[in-house]
Amino acid sequence: MQISNRHPSEAASPIAIVTGGSRGIGASLVERLHRDGWGVLFTHAQSPEEADALERTFADGGPVVRGLRCDVAERDAPARIFAAAEALGDPVALVNNAGITGGLGPLAELGDDELERVIAVNLAGPARLCREAARRWQGRSLRSSIVNVSSVAARTGSPNEYVVYAAAKAGLEALTRGLAKELAGANILVNAVSPGTTDTTIHARSGEPDRARRVAANIPLGRPGQPAEIANAIAWLLSAETSYVTGSVIEVTGGL
Repeated sequence: MQISNRHPSEAASPIAIVTGGSRGIGASLVERLHRDGWGVLFTHAQSPEEADALERTFADGGPVVRGLRCDVAERDAPARIFAAAEALGDPVALVNNAGITGGLGPLAELGDDELERVIAVNLAGPARLCREAARRWQGRSLRSSIVNVSSVAARTGSPNEYVVYAAAKAGLEALTRGLAKELAGANILVNAVSPGTTDTTIHARSGEPDRARRVAANIPLGRPGQPAEIANAIAWLLSAETSYVTGSVIEVTGGL
C-alpha cells in the first residue's frame, strides 16, 4: 500500500528539499516523493546532465521537481537552497542525503584536503542545513521533518576503508538525536536512516566500482541494498504515519 505523504493542512503540494538528489538514493527518493504528492527541490554538486534528465522525467505534470547546482559544503548553501525551495512553495521537509566517502584506504594515507572535504560534506554541511531549517521553521504550528541519511559505517567504523566518513556519519547520528530533543516542542521531527551497503555509484567514486558486490557475502540477506529500498524508509519517515517518531535512527542494512 502506498503511503500518502501529503500534509492535509496544505492546499498545494508540500515541498521537500533533498540534497544529493540527482543519482543513487537521492534520485530514487525524488521519484518516490513525487509519486506521493510532494514537490521537490533537489541539489547536486557536479552532475548537471543527470539533474536535467531527472527534471525532464517529471516535466509532463504533477508536483514540481527542480534541481539546483549547489555544493552543500559551502557556507552560503543553506540560504541558497531554502530560497530556491521557497520559490516553489512551502518547504516542510529536509533530507540531508548528499555524501562522499573519500578514497578507500587506511587513515594514514588520507590527506588533509580530503579529510576536511569528507567532514564538510557529511557533517558540517548537514549541520548548517539543519540549523537553517530550525531558524526558519520554529514558531509555526505546521509539522516539519528533517531526515539525515547516515550509514552503517557509523556503527562498524569501516576500518581500512573510510574511517573519517564513518566518524562523520556517527556525528550526524548524534546531531539527529540531540536536535530531535531541541526541536520537539516546535513540532519539528528529526530522524535518520542508516543504509547498509547499497548498489550506487558512490563506490565507483571512491575507487572500487564492484565494492557493493564484494561485500555482499557479509550481509545476512546476501545482497546489497537497492536505492529504492532506502528511499522507501526515508519516505515513511516523512509520512503522516510517523507523527510520534523523532530522534530515531532506522537501519536499512539487510541484517548487517
